[in-house]
Amino acid sequence: MAVDLSFFQSQTAQKLRQEGREEGRAEGLASALLLLLQHRGVEVTEGDRERIESCDDFKVLDLWLTRAIAATSMAEVFAAGGETSGTAD
Repeated sequence: MAVDLSFFQSQTAQKLRQEGREEGRAEGLASALLLLLQHRGVEVTEGDRERIESCDDFKVLDLWLTRAIAATSMAEVFAAGGETSGTAD
């Protein structure tokens, strides 16, 4: 008996896979950022954690991760400048 696997090649399936990859990438960047901050001893409030985990803009997450390398506070990580409006909230 033949099984129809055409769904897995459909545009819908391809879009779902791409969305999954993007979601996974954003989660990975957020996790890396939180881990770095923890190891550097930077205090992260629950609000900060939610802001980081809810961000799905790779450029913003990359910017925050880069800033976190030298930051001593979350204010330095979230400093204005270089972010696109509305994507970091």
